[in-house]
Amino acid sequence: MSDIETLLKNLLASALKTLGVEMSAEDIVIERSKEKAHGDFAANVAMQQARTLHQAPRTIAEKIVTLINDEAIDKIEIAGPGFINFFIKQESLNSLIKEIITKGDHFGDSTFGNHKKINVEFVSANPTGDLHLGHARNAAIGDAICRLYTKTGFDVTREYYVNDAGNQINNLAKSIKARYHQLLDNKDYPFPEDGYHGEDIFDITKQIISEVGDKYLDDSEEGFNFFKKRGTELELKKLEKDLDMFRVKFDVFSSELKIRQDGGIEKVLKQCKNYIYEQDGATFLRTTTFGDDKDRVIIKSDGSYTYLLPDIAYHVNKLERGFDLLVDCLGADHHGYIARMKAALQMFNYPADILEIELIQMVRLFKDGAEYKMSKRTGNAVSMKELCEETSIDAVRYYFVARAASSHLDYDIDSAKKMEASNPVYYAQYAHARLNALLSQGKDIALDEDGKLLSDEREKKLLKILSEYPREVLAAAVNRAPYKITTYIQKLATAINEFYTFNRVIDRSNVELSASRLGLCSAAKIVLKNALELIGVSSPDHM
Repeated sequence: MSDIETLLKNLLASALKTLGVEMSAEDIVIERSKEKAHGDFAANVAMQQARTLHQAPRTIAEKIVTLINDEAIDKIEIAGPGFINFFIKQESLNSLIKEIITKGDHFGDSTFGNHKKINVEFVSANPTGDLHLGHARNAAIGDAICRLYTKTGFDVTREYYVNDAGNQINNLAKSIKARYHQLLDNKDYPFPEDGYHGEDIFDITKQIISEVGDKYLDDSEEGFNFFKKRGTELELKKLEKDLDMFRVKFDVFSSELKIRQDGGIEKVLKQCKNYIYEQDGATFLRTTTFGDDKDRVIIKSDGSYTYLLPDIAYHVNKLERGFDLLVDCLGADHHGYIARMKAALQMFNYPADILEIELIQMVRLFKDGAEYKMSKRTGNAVSMKELCEETSIDAVRYYFVARAASSHLDYDIDSAKKMEASNPVYYAQYAHARLNALLSQGKDIALDEDGKLLSDEREKKLLKILSEYPREVLAAAVNRAPYKITTYIQKLATAINEFYTFNRVIDRSNVELSASRLGLCSAAKIVLKNALELIGVSSPDHM
């Protein structure tokens, strides 16, 4: 039985239904008992239903108990005013070991998503410079959400939207053009006021010079367009390389320029014509019709598009590709974006809930007790790549998902580098390495996958936590809450640590008990590795 709590919830929901109460199993709370005398799990559902059934909680509890009969349960007791305490058969818990070892990497998989097609768009940084810390947190959370969705049976597409058609690309081309002249024929060539000063512009310009030499010194339109096109390509290639280093890969890169060239803008203007009006020389979209707080400008008085218009075209493009749900991971400053985009999609007869937005708060860095903002290498904000080099990819990925996306995150560089139990990443990875060491030491002992001799309370506690894993994965996926996995990892690592600290795993004088405990080690190692993998963190065998 991979999830005893789910079993108990279903049994209680069924019993309540017999008593005339419709209650979803998901709404029933099961708690792990803190004291052995109170069993393994407890529920207060009888007290919750006292008003509905007009009966004393203990009376309701007694009726519920008579309706429950399952081979996994040893006995049920009623305590206090009406708590229902469940005592689980040891062999029911022990049977989990074989299930975990058999399923391996697939333990915790579910078909909940039923192959529903979800498009998750995340990062989507402008191809004009390095990925900063906001992009890094967006990458860590977005990728973990995709891993969770895949684990629970959804058909997931990871997408990056390339803003390659706006002013930022013109500024990129101007910046490259200036560096091109400075490197080739005029070191005093003026640099644009709103240009990009990063080291990457120098690197890209040198790459372009190696490809075309001084071909575009005449400042032609052809040269400017080449700087735009090639500059964007090289910037995007660099971003892909950094994301690959961060263990993030995308299935699709969508180009704003291509969507414009393919008539996406015209499609929006035609479909939404009944909701478009002009005022003060600008063109507005009547998004208030669908719940927005005010109408939105889509074409400025100078004829240029606001970012909303091509964004609508892009979202329509995604939906035309057949997705059942769009999830956008955006910075917290995009709060006002939600209502206007949902309104626009309803103009295309899509339901408002076909788009969901995950707003991700920013990150502050701390080092030596003070906020740390500027890179010593470039003088600019610290990049994702630099932070990974300063601490580690594992630390950045773990810490950046360890709090809810809606919460601000303070990242202490010194804490993230500590090789001690206070560092949650080190603590979890050390538990994995310790399990691996025990299994290596006992490799001559055949694993007991039935857990025949397991009876210690710490063994039982570890088994209970292992049984929770599938439910925790599903909850994290449904709520798009990767932080739930880091919480689970810490709980699991603590139980593993207590188990091998107080229980002698390899005892040559009692090989049968060692075989059972090594079987538990193997199961725990599999689940810990699976959980770390869900948030993109490695599980080293040696530390």
